[in-house]
Amino acid sequence: MAMTVTPGAGPGAGIPGEGSVAVRLQLADGRIGRAAVATRRPRAVAALVGRTADEAVRLAPLLFSLCGTAQGLAVARACESALGIDAAAHEAARALLTDAEALDSHGWQAAVEWPARLGAPPRPAALRGLRPAVTAVAAALYPAGDGLRLGGGALRPDAAALRDALARLSGWLEAEIFAGPPPRDADGLAAWAARGGNDAARLAARLIEPDLAGWGACGVPLLGERSPDRFAAALAADASFAARPPHPALTGPLERQAGHPLVLSVTERFGDGLARLFAARLADLAELPRRMEAAAGALRPAAPAFRPAAPSGPGTGCGVAETARGRLAHWLRLDESGRLADARMVAPTDWNFAADGPLARGLAGAAVRDGADAVERARLLVAMLDPCVACGIEVHE
Repeated sequence: MAMTVTPGAGPGAGIPGEGSVAVRLQLADGRIGRAAVATRRPRAVAALVGRTADEAVRLAPLLFSLCGTAQGLAVARACESALGIDAAAHEAARALLTDAEALDSHGWQAAVEWPARLGAPPRPAALRGLRPAVTAVAAALYPAGDGLRLGGGALRPDAAALRDALARLSGWLEAEIFAGPPPRDADGLAAWAARGGNDAARLAARLIEPDLAGWGACGVPLLGERSPDRFAAALAADASFAARPPHPALTGPLERQAGHPLVLSVTERFGDGLARLFAARLADLAELPRRMEAAAGALRPAAPAFRPAAPSGPGTGCGVAETARGRLAHWLRLDESGRLADARMVAPTDWNFAADGPLARGLAGAAVRDGADAVERARLLVAMLDPCVACGIEVHE
């Protein structure tokens, strides 16, 4: 018997350039005997070829509507590297921009994706208090709205406006996600989940149940790599690197928060699997305001950084940026005229949904009751790994 499930509608579903994932499950004897995961990669990066560096940086956030700020900054960093532009004075502000975007993405998941996994209606109205605060972060840094330009814009931090925006973000998290202080360990998580104050707590209660807490364990190592030079070497050497990563790796909240007290405690109690992945998402949410406050403390006014007076000629560069879903890297090569002759990228989905990656390994061999149960559990694992792309699931019993 075959069962086909309509693709989920993440924020990137149906958006040009965001790709999709197809999962095919073969059930046998109460388990998923085989899990085939295929990713349809976006071709949007090809649209950057032939553009000048300035054009590419302006175009990137429009081509990649999902994580558009991180995409634009990764392309900007790659172009700056190729052109010898030193934009280090803007890095603290750029960290704030990508963290604000990550918080917005996490918030969307909490308001729309998490209720869906509970069979509850989405709560988009909950985002009304979040979105204006996210927008206010950029306005408090770059009043001219030029923060995503090549070399950075006119950085004129408004300390009071930034403090207000960060306070509103923290208040939103406390009210909409944690309903108080975030849990710090497995006992705190269980107590918070038992109160069932909101969808996040109710989902936590579901995911720490014995039949699900350790489900989806994949044993895949964390990506760990952050060096633009390492990503540059891999992408330059092999145009198919992103489509077929040479080794399985996991990127995202768990990679960032593996050492967080909540994640360590939940891992000790429940092992690898859904409970650990969800704990990492909660830890990522809890740490974002603190990380943003630290970046705000390092801010200084800065003018746009311009390219050196001497022409640099053809060159290559790689830029890396963090998203809620994980680490993103863009590599590009400029020709003699300063236009992009080649452009390549590797996105979080390329790691997490690789043919032999965390999703495929977490599904293969996992216990299920029937086809419907397999779909529900697979959806939970997708939501914990990378819920932002459309995912279709096909089950064969």
